[in-house]
Parts: sequence; structure tokens; C-alpha cells
Amino acid sequence: MKVMDMEEGVKDNAASPPPKSRITNQSRALVSIRLLQVLLLFLVLTLGISVVSIHMIKFFKIQDPVSSTTLVSMYDHEAVTLESFLRPPLNVWHTMNDGELLWRASMEPKRHDYPFKRVPKLAFMFLTKGPLPFAPLWEMFFKGHEGLYSIYVHALPNYRSDFDRSSVFYRRYIPSQAVAWGEMSMCDAERRLLASALLDISNEWFVLLSESCIPLSGFGFIYGYVSGSRYSFMGCADEEGPDGRGRYRNGMEPEITLSQWRKGSQWFEINRKLALEIVQDTTYYPKFKEFCKPPCYVDEHYFPTMLSMKHRIFLANRTLTYTDWSRGGAHPATFGKADVTEAFLKNLPGAKACLYNDQRSPVCYLFARKFAPSALEPLLELAPKILGF
Repeated sequence: MKVMDMEEGVKDNAASPPPKSRITNQSRALVSIRLLQVLLLFLVLTLGISVVSIHMIKFFKIQDPVSSTTLVSMYDHEAVTLESFLRPPLNVWHTMNDGELLWRASMEPKRHDYPFKRVPKLAFMFLTKGPLPFAPLWEMFFKGHEGLYSIYVHALPNYRSDFDRSSVFYRRYIPSQAVAWGEMSMCDAERRLLASALLDISNEWFVLLSESCIPLSGFGFIYGYVSGSRYSFMGCADEEGPDGRGRYRNGMEPEITLSQWRKGSQWFEINRKLALEIVQDTTYYPKFKEFCKPPCYVDEHYFPTMLSMKHRIFLANRTLTYTDWSRGGAHPATFGKADVTEAFLKNLPGAKACLYNDQRSPVCYLFARKFAPSALEPLLELAPKILGF
């Protein structure tokens, strides 16, 4: 019996693991359980953070930058259409400086055909000190021709116009700078007018006028005369003497040579192509600004010289604005109330022989200057009969 018990005891001891092995297995199982618990806790925390983040985004309306840009461009801004590009500014006032304005105005479609019905307009650009004494005459001139013209006025910076809403000059004054007679600031003002007018893509022809200018014919005749011409009207004469070539300075070379130097009237009419040439010029402008100073009057030389160098065949080499220089001096004659008669007005359009589309024409001038404010009364009386308003 004792031998058997001993043998059974030996068998029992052999079947049961030692105490140390049992502790090791239990430790491994416990580590596995704890690792699983940590993983589960991490998953729960991650899920919780995700849920909280979603609610926070909804509460504070936080959006991804890319998504925000897409949504704004698609829904919060007016869609870009051809109409929005073609629509002319309702108000000619703007906040651009000269550099920004000239840069913006120099943008032009390269295609010559228009994907819409374009009615070309005549831009009337008034370079003034302030008031327009002949505004009632111009109001009569423009009446009934809406959609065929635009108006732009450059006055001294401190001038404030008082035209009411019914006037064609209401809100047509552009941002301006001070102007000195005969200096580069005069051409700066003219470029400012051209650039402002170029912002309206329907403007095809550009006429520069002063506050002392009057029209010599009705709007219909002037529009037909300008639109039917193969040329733009700017003088570009190669004039000898101290008032012509004598104003040239050698410092303008090599961009401008003496043989290229030209002189013409300040008052011009040009088409859109030439207007763009003027506002985008950065080659000749610095030369004239540095070297053409009184007694070199830059407004008589800058545009005529530049345009004749590049576009001579497109210029009629004459102005459309009559001016009387017969009395001599630095300024032309001024016409007052006593000068304005039927005979006087009838003779002005054909006061000089000229060509129109390479044919002799009885009409050379469409505008005239220089008129004193006292001439307004007889002009209003004679305009319907003589000027064809």
C-alpha cells in the first residue's frame, strides 16, 4: 500500500505544473487583458473626440479653407458674365491712382470681332478749370442721342460741380490733378481723360475739348463725319523755326530724333486704337517729361510726335477744332457776344480748305474755340437755325 501511494503521488506531482509556471501564465494573461482594455479605451476616446469635433464645427461654423473658397466663389459672388464685363461704369468717379488707371485702361481684347451687338460711341472729353459756361448749349446738342455718346470732364481737384440729375454732365467729372499750362501735367490730364473713357468698351472715338469750345453742327452730322472718316484728326507737322524744330532737345535721342519731331494742335479726335497707344506708352513719356519744358509746350508735341512715328498713315494731319491765331501772341483770339452772328457761324465750318477721306471737303471744322461766356445767349438763339440742333 505504501508503495502504491507513493507511485500515485509521483504521478500526481508530475501532472501538475510547478507553482512558478502557473504564476507566469497568469501574468501573461493579465497583460493581454490590460492591453486590450487600453486599446478599447483609446478607440473610445478617439470616437468621442471625433463626435465632439463634429459638434464643435457645427456650433462654431468652422469650415475648411479650400471648401470655404469654393463655396464663396460659387454662391456668394455674382457670376462672371459677358454682360458684367460690357456694362459701362455708372459713375466715372473711381479710387485708382494714375498708374492703376492707365494699367487698367490699357487692357483690350485682341479679337477684332465682337460676340455682341456693339453700338460705337463718341466720347466727349472736356479739359476745364471747373465750370462749363456752355453747358446749356451742349445739353441742346446731346438731346435725343442717348446711347451714342459719353461725357468725361477733368477740372481742378478742388472744384465741385452742381449739375442736377437731369443734366448730361451729372456725375461726369473724373478724379483729377492740378494742371499747369504748357507742362507735362497737361498731357497727364489728357491721358487721364482717355483712360477713363477707355473703361467703356463701347467708346470708339475720343474728342478733346475745352470749356470754351462749342459745336458747329448738330450731333447727327458730327457723329457721321467722325465715324465715316478713315483717319483720326491730329496735326503732326514738321515745322521749321524756333516754335517747331527749335523746341527739340538732343537728350531725346535715341528714342526720338530731330527728323521725327512733330507739332500739332492740342485739340484732337482719335480712334480707340490710337487712344490705347497713348495710355500704354512708357517709352516716349519719360523723354518728353524730362526735356520738353516751356518754351517747349509738351501738349503740342508729345501726342503728334509719338503717333506720327508709329501710325502716320492713320492721321489726317489736321484738327477738327477751329482756333483763330491771326492776332498773334501765345493765346488765340476770344469770341464774345458781339462776334456771334449768323454770318460768323456759317463761315466757321469751312474756314480753311481741307481733305476728308482724301477728297476736298467744304467742311473742315466740327468745333470752335475760344468763346467767352457772354457768347452763350446769342449761341442759344442761333443754334436751332444755324447749327442744326
